[in-house]
Amino acid sequence: MGRRERKKAATRQAIADAALRLFLERGYDEASIRDIADAADVSTTTVFKHFTGKEALVFDQDEDREAELTAAVRDRPAGQSIPDALRQHVLGTYLLVAAHPQAAEFISLVEATPALRAYGERMWTRHTGTLAAAIADEAGVECDNLA
Repeated sequence: MGRRERKKAATRQAIADAALRLFLERGYDEASIRDIADAADVSTTTVFKHFTGKEALVFDQDEDREAELTAAVRDRPAGQSIPDALRQHVLGTYLLVAAHPQAAEFISLVEATPALRAYGERMWTRHTGTLAAAIADEAGVECDNLA
């Protein structure tokens, strides 16, 4: 990763960190995009260059998670079944997330905020579609083949 990409990643992480801190301190609805931009020392335009909306600030690792699910299927060791590869990936990921010091606060924030619950459901539905396509590709069948 080059310098420019590292700076972009650092800015994105600073924005996501500021957003989560403010959401946990004030509540999701009470923290504005302007507040988040100020806390991250960026403009609101910069926030929207990195995130599609306020909900996406909470689920800042969404694209990475989707790519990791697909990679768990496509890059599994020879002879490992798809369910076993996914089980191994999910357990490994879950243990890291569950061990995070803010895990309980994060879960409470999402569960207590209807907009975040809805966004999370849409996110996982999208992941399901991407994962289904990867599984179908690995199985050599069309994506709509339920078998």
